[in-house]
Amino acid sequence: MRRRPGIGGLQTAAAARDQYRMLGENVAKIRTDLMKEQLSTFRSQLEDFARKHKNDIRKNPAFRSQFHEMCAKVGVDPLASNKGFWAELLGIGDFYYELGVQIVDICLATRVHNGGLIDLQELCNFLCQRRKSAHGAVSEDDCLRAISKLKVLGSGFEVISVGKRKLVRSVPTELNKDHNAILELAQAQGFVTVEEVEKRLSWPSGRATDALETLLDEGLAMIDDGHRDRKRRYWFPCASSLSSVGTDTLKI
Repeated sequence: MRRRPGIGGLQTAAAARDQYRMLGENVAKIRTDLMKEQLSTFRSQLEDFARKHKNDIRKNPAFRSQFHEMCAKVGVDPLASNKGFWAELLGIGDFYYELGVQIVDICLATRVHNGGLIDLQELCNFLCQRRKSAHGAVSEDDCLRAISKLKVLGSGFEVISVGKRKLVRSVPTELNKDHNAILELAQAQGFVTVEEVEKRLSWPSGRATDALETLLDEGLAMIDDGHRDRKRRYWFPCASSLSSVGTDTLKI
């Protein structure tokens, strides 16, 4: 018959467990301190890099995007505040603040034409036309970062994906899967008909009509009844370009 461990054995086992625990805590602390030291070194090197290449960061969109990726890897957000080291060194906070104001202006100016839904690339084109060479080029990445800061304004101002395209929404309209499917379908011609939606998406008539009328009521679509086949066309300005209208006409 096996003898049970005595009090001395239990105490020895408990002491061994305490030693292992303390050893584990010490190893974890050493690793944490090492990581903090490495992170501090990375941030210092990032600051030196920013000082050296600040003109490229300000003027070159591709370079600026890569710089943001470098910052994200070491937990630095140059857009977190308009005050402090990064704002003073690069003026990045002011850059995106100015860009955000211009995005709001363009979205408001084009809303009567597109119902508050504009293609991201077209928004970038309008921004470049407005800013011109004096302010430097603007990329889609710049627009996305500026729009992310506009969320503090409340509902609206977000980027949604419709098929392979990205659209900027500046109205508090909630688009469901049916609406997105119709918008994606409309990208081919700029418009759809009830019959086309029913056939291409295999929807019953009521579902297609309800979704299209909702988009019409929200100002995202326009109707055209002037065709010989008597089929109503639902046109989507966000699926076609407004660039031909011109910035003067749009008062951007």
